[in-house]
Amino acid sequence: MIEVIQSILALIVTLSILVTIHEFGHYWVARMCNVHVLRFSVGFGRPLYSKIGPVPKHVPVPEGSHVQTRSNEPMTGTEFVIALIPLGGYVKMLDEREGFVPDDQLHLAFNRKTVWQRIAIVAAGPIANFLLAIVAYWVLFTVGVTGVVPLLGEIDPDSRAGQAGIKAGQEIVAVDGEPTETWSEVNLRLFERIGETGNIMLTLREPGSYDARTEVAIPVEDWMSGEEEPYPVGELGLALKYPEIPARIGSVLADGRAQAAGFKAGDEVIAADGEKIVDWVDWVGFIKQRPEVSFSVELIREGNPLSLVLTPARIERDGEMIGYIGAAREAIELPPEMQREVSYPFYTAWIPALAKTWDVTLFTLTSIKKMIVGAISPKNLSGPITIAKVANATAQSGIASFIGFIALLSISLGVLNLLPIPVLDGGHLLYYFLELIGGKPVPERIQVWGLQVGMFMIFGIMLLAIYNDLTRL
Repeated sequence: MIEVIQSILALIVTLSILVTIHEFGHYWVARMCNVHVLRFSVGFGRPLYSKIGPVPKHVPVPEGSHVQTRSNEPMTGTEFVIALIPLGGYVKMLDEREGFVPDDQLHLAFNRKTVWQRIAIVAAGPIANFLLAIVAYWVLFTVGVTGVVPLLGEIDPDSRAGQAGIKAGQEIVAVDGEPTETWSEVNLRLFERIGETGNIMLTLREPGSYDARTEVAIPVEDWMSGEEEPYPVGELGLALKYPEIPARIGSVLADGRAQAAGFKAGDEVIAADGEKIVDWVDWVGFIKQRPEVSFSVELIREGNPLSLVLTPARIERDGEMIGYIGAAREAIELPPEMQREVSYPFYTAWIPALAKTWDVTLFTLTSIKKMIVGAISPKNLSGPITIAKVANATAQSGIASFIGFIALLSISLGVLNLLPIPVLDGGHLLYYFLELIGGKPVPERIQVWGLQVGMFMIFGIMLLAIYNDLTRL
């Protein structure tokens, strides 16, 4: 229950940051274009907090304007609102299409602005999200980002990697020619190849040498296109080198088989069914092979020997029935030689920050394209439940992890909002660019039809994302 509350709070904090930055982009550029903003809302629904700002000092009506009539309608300041449902937000601007506008305020209405001004105002939201990501990565690269050195452990000779001649002790220094300083970068480059056909090119540094390198090509065809939860490094048979991990329980899932058997955090397993357990990998392999099979477990708890009887549950994973007990290993500290810090001086850190934002943006766009054409399973689409869980996990991992997640999610929000779907910013931009080309606004009836189609598409995508979240639970 505590974890659920933490996840909900993490979701609210994460989305509030992203939505505030996005809507502030619209708000700031609207003010610069002399558009009166009626409401700035973070969230939807009933207001929980509301405050009226001061009446803005807008640019007066231009000389010679036909608008000379004064109105009895007094102008109010922008209403700043925090609403009940934190899954979005909006900026409401003065607009003749949405209500009466007094004569002396017509020059402050959004619809009276030039098409280029309207484009700037609408595009400012997604641009603000990209700027947030750049700033977040700039902070991370300035402080220093610590990653795991992509040094390979034991390789299964029957795996793709083993058949290609990849050996333990080699370090992956590039994937498809792109440098990979950390294991996370290896994963990102491999994720980019999902659904594709061709050769995955790995550049490997030989053990004990800096200059000796080997190029390896691994052929793939429609690679992992049907996988619901793709794990590229595992599919290739690439295994990260780890220090020996003791079979020590770090946490126990509520209502799981481990808890039912009496396991507690800190327990160290030394034997199972009379067989010696060497490390955590050995323990996990033992459990997987025994779904719904009861066996005795010898362990050490607070220095004292203890015997328990455990029966793993039966679950399906990757088409195979395996044993599962609902327990996680104890976190261990990696030795310094297996960690690599990537950092830059603060005055140049914006360059890799910009490159990182660009890479993630391209990756997001490519993933959307592959999902549309069927190269990636739509089950990979995630909704608010998954976002909440990841936000909570990254927040607990430290401020650096949380900042990195904010940057990643901010880019996703920026990209999604630029898609040419009516209702989204990209749909409005599409209408305005058509207006530029045709010399007149898109007919109202087409905009209304587009709005209905767009709402149907967004509603469908949200339902699919939430369904995927629930199936992952």
